[in-house]
Amino acid sequence: MTEQNQGLFQYLIVIEPLGLLYGSAGRFLSPENLVGRSGTNFPPSAATLSGIFAATYSQEIEKLYVAGPFWGKTNCLNSPQQNFYVPTPLTYLVKDDKIQHRLSWDALEKGWFNEDGKSPNDKFQSGTWIDITTWNNPQEIVKSTWKYCPHLHPRLETDQRRVAIPERSDDENKQGSLFLENAVQMEPDTCLVYLSNHELESGWYRFGGEGHLVEIKSIKLNPDYQDLFNQPLGNQFALITPAVWGSNRLSYREPIALRKGDRQKSEQDDPDANNQFVWSVETLYTSRPQQFRYRLGNHQNGEKHQAKLLSRGRYAVPPGTVYVLKEPLNKPWQDWDESWFPKEGPSLKRWGCGLALPLGKDG
Repeated sequence: MTEQNQGLFQYLIVIEPLGLLYGSAGRFLSPENLVGRSGTNFPPSAATLSGIFAATYSQEIEKLYVAGPFWGKTNCLNSPQQNFYVPTPLTYLVKDDKIQHRLSWDALEKGWFNEDGKSPNDKFQSGTWIDITTWNNPQEIVKSTWKYCPHLHPRLETDQRRVAIPERSDDENKQGSLFLENAVQMEPDTCLVYLSNHELESGWYRFGGEGHLVEIKSIKLNPDYQDLFNQPLGNQFALITPAVWGSNRLSYREPIALRKGDRQKSEQDDPDANNQFVWSVETLYTSRPQQFRYRLGNHQNGEKHQAKLLSRGRYAVPPGTVYVLKEPLNKPWQDWDESWFPKEGPSLKRWGCGLALPLGKDG
């Protein structure tokens, strides 16, 4: 694990599935209640990839920065251009798999308008992607190609080939005997893509829940992308990863400057009493927040096995969100102060929280 410039992405981590992938935190079902469906959560967050780094390079994990998730086609990533897909900015309104409108902010009218000066009122597609090589002027969108495959996992008794029954089983099986997994099947020759400032040794790894196997390769990042990520963000920029802002107790839509000594009581009385917003946001274009949670730990301590620690549940600003600032932000993402990011164990900046790219004045 060679040291690189802090915060400067040097590698693409390419993850090819060797079968199904884990697509959700499934529910436990009891024999009395076999009705239920897992919530979908795919692709896995950068924290999942960080876990592989932590297991492989536990002594140097503090120097790690990763970001994602993205995806691409294997043959394109092996080409010199290294094409891969990032979330579409939400100001690009997509219908019938085409970009129908490009909204821009009108500071005088205080509204978002398309090229004809109108505010479209229609239903548009969500969850689309664009080729990062066309970031400055995308003409086409791409839809994800993976499919969800819900299936049950029966829990078998240790001494018999039969489904465990809670009344008859030991303490480990008291939670129930059925587990509903919302697995994901990716199309052949497609893969997940993440950014990293460190190389991960190529090989087979268990990735995500249920021990699904993947093949991981590290590719040196095209210098053109390094230039793209090094650009100052200016007045308008779009997130390409989820962004978690705020304190350890509250979530915000923009970063706040956390101060030492903030007390929970003062946050309950007045959330902004001890904190100051970092940016002067004129407006933002976003959608509903998404849940953000992860697990840390699972180390061996002598003969005792420590369970993973579940983080505090948070809300993240979704990727694709567009910010318009009153004052330009004259530095790229990797130069953002870590005090802008919540910290629970590692700083969330280490997992690419709020990674953003600049947008032109026409959005």
